[in-house]
Amino acid sequence: MTSSRSDPESPVGTRRFVTGEDAEGRSYFVFDGPAPNRVTEPGLPQAQVIWATGEAAAPGADPAPAGHPFGFHSPRGTVFRIAEFPPDAQYDHARLARFIDDNKVRASGPADPARHFWFHKTQTLDYAICLEGEIHAVLDKEERLMRPGDVLVQRATNHSWSNRSNRVCRMAFILIDLELEG
Repeated sequence: MTSSRSDPESPVGTRRFVTGEDAEGRSYFVFDGPAPNRVTEPGLPQAQVIWATGEAAAPGADPAPAGHPFGFHSPRGTVFRIAEFPPDAQYDHARLARFIDDNKVRASGPADPARHFWFHKTQTLDYAICLEGEIHAVLDKEERLMRPGDVLVQRATNHSWSNRSNRVCRMAFILIDLELEG
């Protein structure tokens, strides 16, 4: 199967176009190339932040430059991320647990973290779009299999992502801080 990646040489491979206006108010492309912000830590999902607004955005012309750290959301803002989830068997569980703890998104309430190792909760409204592969969206009481074209509206609930296949699942996420969602 051929990949839908725009840049197959990069770990996540998203080509990003950014528009702007010149001094006369005419639109043009400010940027056309691989999105520079990549997280490629072994044993974790591979990810690229495409754009961000709010407090987590970097200062300057590019709010998502290479090396700028992003957590799970941007206070008073948004984060647009493309992520690739490896099969569950390929995760480094200790590293993922540290990542969840470092970002303060441990699942709350009746969630059973033992049900799946990725259980977490963010104070965001998330639009999750399956682009390639398949993944189970796991909640406290039930789960659903997502395939390309499926969209999940995740409303600040305990959840996990379980890739039970033998290939990577590519997802797009738009995370909106709940202060903006109102």
